[in-house]
Amino acid sequence: MPKDKNHNGDDEFSLESILAEFGSPTADPEDPETPAPGGFDGWWEQEKEAPPPKEAEPAGPTLPPVKPPEPPRRPPAEPEESPEERDWREDTIPFPRYSPQREDPAPQKPSQSPKKPPSPPKEVPPKAEKAPKDSEGKVLEFPPNQNMTPDKLVAAKLAQLNRRADEFAGHMFEEEGTETDEAVRRAERLIPGVDEEEEAPPPVRERKPKKVQPPPPDVAPDELARRYAKGIKSLRLRAILVFLLLIPAAYLTLSETLPGFADRFVLPLPGPVLRCYLLAGCQGLAMVLGLDTIFEGLMRPFRRCTGMDTVTALANLFVLADALTLPALSGGSVERIPLCLAAALGLWCCMWGSLQKRRGQRLACRTAAAASEPYLVTRDEGKWNNRDTYVKWSGPVTGFGSQVQAPDGAEQIYRRMAPILIIACVLFSLISSLGRERLRDLLWCLGATFTASASLSATLCFGIPWRKLSARLSKSGAALAGWQGMVNTTGSSNLLLSDIDLFPAGSVSLNGVKIFGDWSIEKVVGLTATLIRDSGSGLEKVFHDLLRSQGAIYRRGGELAVYEGGGVSEVIRGEQVLVGSASFMVLMDVALPPGLKVKNAVFCAINGDLAGIFALNYHLPGTVPPALDSLIRNRITPVLATRDFNLIPSMLRQRFKLPVEKLEFPPVARRRELSDPDQSHSDTLTAVLCREGVGPYAEAVVGARRLRSAVRISAVLACLGSVAGALLSFYLTFVAAYASLTAANLTLFLLMWLVPTLLISGGVDRY
Repeated sequence: MPKDKNHNGDDEFSLESILAEFGSPTADPEDPETPAPGGFDGWWEQEKEAPPPKEAEPAGPTLPPVKPPEPPRRPPAEPEESPEERDWREDTIPFPRYSPQREDPAPQKPSQSPKKPPSPPKEVPPKAEKAPKDSEGKVLEFPPNQNMTPDKLVAAKLAQLNRRADEFAGHMFEEEGTETDEAVRRAERLIPGVDEEEEAPPPVRERKPKKVQPPPPDVAPDELARRYAKGIKSLRLRAILVFLLLIPAAYLTLSETLPGFADRFVLPLPGPVLRCYLLAGCQGLAMVLGLDTIFEGLMRPFRRCTGMDTVTALANLFVLADALTLPALSGGSVERIPLCLAAALGLWCCMWGSLQKRRGQRLACRTAAAASEPYLVTRDEGKWNNRDTYVKWSGPVTGFGSQVQAPDGAEQIYRRMAPILIIACVLFSLISSLGRERLRDLLWCLGATFTASASLSATLCFGIPWRKLSARLSKSGAALAGWQGMVNTTGSSNLLLSDIDLFPAGSVSLNGVKIFGDWSIEKVVGLTATLIRDSGSGLEKVFHDLLRSQGAIYRRGGELAVYEGGGVSEVIRGEQVLVGSASFMVLMDVALPPGLKVKNAVFCAINGDLAGIFALNYHLPGTVPPALDSLIRNRITPVLATRDFNLIPSMLRQRFKLPVEKLEFPPVARRRELSDPDQSHSDTLTAVLCREGVGPYAEAVVGARRLRSAVRISAVLACLGSVAGALLSFYLTFVAAYASLTAANLTLFLLMWLVPTLLISGGVDRY
């Protein structure tokens, strides 16, 4: 039997002595698996005497319950220790652990079963020694060395904790970098991942995105103008013929309604039945002449762009059907007159409005195609002072044809209003006829409600002002880029004004040249023209003409600097050249001739000495003051983004009496940034200009704002009139008021709602 050593290795202990010391009555000293029933309350307390051993019973030994001892504190490990010491140390740690199997030279006896008699001993394979257990299966640890003091135990426990912390820290970063290992990547690719099932969220109904119709093709303005010009004559002729058909329809309608009306005319008045067929014939001819308008209105719902022309087309169909079936349903005694006059009048208004719109589009496209390199006007967001700003710049006319062909503002409003009116008219007609058990009045109810809902301003609220404004702008060389360019024209905004806007080509002329010192006129003119060109001033054309007349050439300069005082400087062939106003020369300490009384001039100094003076005459065009006034009245603030150092607010106020207190004048660096020709602009065009100057520029911007407001107001009033007509006709058809809902009264009602549109449209081009 091998002997164990204690932790210090001084004394030797045998298994028999350990079991006898803890008082095991039935412990077999030769069986290492026999549990030791003894216990202790602490190795530092006095040991209790073990009870006398008892004879073994057939049911097996019964062990008294033993209180499990507190985990002993293990002393620090020594550098070298024997296997027996390592096994003893592992058995005395706080948590039970099993040591690797080792051979035991002593023969082992099988444990006695509590229910069966002891069997003869048999050979068992060697196995690892186990710690003694009590009757409840709890592991009892062997006591540590009794010679250790509490201080040593505390030190041993701290050493054990430090060792465990070191082991944990050593394994902390073992998996670092394994995510880039090829084996790990291969496993992630081949082994499917397993996710924990989560509770399904409640279903959320997602809105189906609206189907956006593609924009019309971008056709060149000249080609688009030819397309619009093709159908104008035909449409005008057909509209005139429809208007002529309204005259007999009005005679047949008013002769019955107004007493004594037929007595003023020589024409005989037909009977009631013949009158119905004559009215139906007039309306049928009008529908044939306006077949394209009828077909376009009926096809709109299939293209998801229902409009007021759809309501007008349905009204004409129902009224014509009512006029043809009225004599048969009434049994020969016609008590009312069909509503053919009101329905045909609505058709004529649609045709006339389409004609006016087409004429306006032809004028706009023809004006936009008049110049090879026109100016484009866009409204850039937050360009100056965090507000939208109108900017004029040169570029290709891209997107103009697509914007002109896009739907106008009235059509966009009718797209939402027309379906509601159609559904309401159908429901009102069914309630008034079938709900009142008057099936024969179904066509009359449908014709009355649809005709009252078909506003005469359907196409006129945009066609008339659009044609008038296009005609005015075409005379000044401007064209609006359709309704899309007018959408963002409300509210206060800014408008950038450059040198050529205030003083176009020909407005500034040279009044005289004076050279100082020993400088040649060719050199002074060449240096001055070079700095004027490099600074981007509006005086470039004036000095370019002077340069050619004097036989001078441009010079190559560098280090261009722009000053707030009203001048520029540049180094040309090692010489410092200054060009600016008189005040700038004073700031730069350049001596000026005494008694100088030149109001507007360009001064040139070379290396600090005055070299030349170029006197200028500014002629303000007559269109500038009224253009600025119209901009200010419409809450558009002009911003002076000029590069000519002579164009300052004080000069504009003293010489030309302009309201400079209502203009904005940014710093010189910001003015150059705003007038930079390479800056980015909006993709949506507002207008196309074919002439220079602030006149066409201001007319286009102000006209776009006025047209947008007029169309919006007219379209809203037209919708209100349609709603009022639908409700009024529903009431009259519900009570079967044939005497009140006549063709003459309904026509008068529609004409009254047309008056605001005509008044609003007439004042769009008057500003």
